[in-house]
Amino acid sequence: MKTYVLKEKEITKNWYLIDAKDKILGRFASEVAKILRGKNKPIFSPYIDSGDHVVIINASQIKVTGKKLKNKVYRRYSGYPGGLKEVTLETMLRQKPTQVLMSAIKGMLPKGPLGNKMLKKLRIYAGATHKQEAQKLKPLEVLIERN
Repeated sequence: MKTYVLKEKEITKNWYLIDAKDKILGRFASEVAKILRGKNKPIFSPYIDSGDHVVIINASQIKVTGKKLKNKVYRRYSGYPGGLKEVTLETMLRQKPTQVLMSAIKGMLPKGPLGNKMLKKLRIYAGATHKQEAQKLKPLEVLIERN
């Protein structure tokens, strides 16, 4: 019996529209990362980009649990002395709500060229409108189980 090896040209990629309104940030990001990676398909291979395209709307209405709004801090460093910038989640949600989801999902994808390729299939919008009407998006309800 031979093992089937998936080829890039045999993969069909769908477009999904997901609403992030009132979803919990980490649980939602992990489900989106699974779709981008292709783990929801029976033909999943870890070394091939077999995932689908995802468009997320209402990113500004994402929720977090606990005291994360005040305590979670995003840090970036310019490389110069005194160049450390720290921004809380509350401020980031107000200024750049799409960046919060982008960094959460990016951390759940593989690092390197394969992860970069998967991340290019993600589009995030703060409001309810988007620019991908021509792709005939399929609405997808992300079910998040809470223990």
